[in-house]
Amino acid sequence: MTTIVNNRKARHDYEIINSIETGIVLLGTEVKSLRDGKANITDAYARIKDNELWLISLHISAYVKSAVTNHDPLRDRKLLVNKLELKKLRRQIEEKGVTLIPLKLYFKNHLVKVEIALARGKKKYDKRAAIAERDMKRDLERNNKIKY
Repeated sequence: MTTIVNNRKARHDYEIINSIETGIVLLGTEVKSLRDGKANITDAYARIKDNELWLISLHISAYVKSAVTNHDPLRDRKLLVNKLELKKLRRQIEEKGVTLIPLKLYFKNHLVKVEIALARGKKKYDKRAAIAERDMKRDLERNNKIKY
């Protein structure tokens, strides 16, 4: 499994409830661009439209060596999930304050996969509490290393 891009900011801004692996429908130039690592996932989100799951605002840069047949970098891309997962996601999204965000874009064997998560936005005080907790753990680990 080769990771193309991680959404590191997602774990800071959102509380992750559940995550699933999905396939994604891509064009040839998009796959070539992903092999070069030319993607940005930070502003992307997923939405259900017409009984299909779509990934919106995923930026895959245009392939440099392509001539006329290049793709639109910000086009909506279809995610591949089965009907039961889609029903389950739809039910969970109907809750207030819950959204679908991509966490990771990666190659699995020769296929491109997206890990999307059901997430709830954190408030500012939640973010501060998480930072304080992380700092406290880091200080404890430092103190334990010094003692031994």
